[in-house]
Amino acid sequence: MCDVWPKYLHLHPNFTKRPMTKRYETVFILTPVLSEDQAKETVGKFKALLKEGRGKIHHEENWGMRKLAYPIQKKSSGFYHLIEFESDPALIAKLETEYRRDERVIRFLTVAMDKHHIAFAESRPGRGGKEAEAGSGQRSKKINA
Repeated sequence: MCDVWPKYLHLHPNFTKRPMTKRYETVFILTPVLSEDQAKETVGKFKALLKEGRGKIHHEENWGMRKLAYPIQKKSSGFYHLIEFESDPALIAKLETEYRRDERVIRFLTVAMDKHHIAFAESRPGRGGKEAEAGSGQRSKKINA
């Protein structure tokens, strides 16, 4: 009887098929020839794409202009930006296609976050959570001791 129930679950009147969402983290580097306003506009474009695709942005960090470890497209620096979000896995393909099409993006990386990654990200200093404040206090005690 247990084997039969999942097969006919979709016929139940209260069943609603919800898309499975996962938590992701994406970091992208924008070309250094952009002005601050152009960089903000580009970030806004990708955030709008996530919201359009019913993604929920959990956290965002603008790391600013940083030196690259090695030249990419003959450029030695770039604007770094990180976005943590939750979405349907199908949205990732659309997001990465837009990264590839946009000439202002010189490199990107999107990873799915597991439970350990999520716990670490939420306890990071600068997130504003209680765990972040407690975590930074413990870290400073270890250094001073």
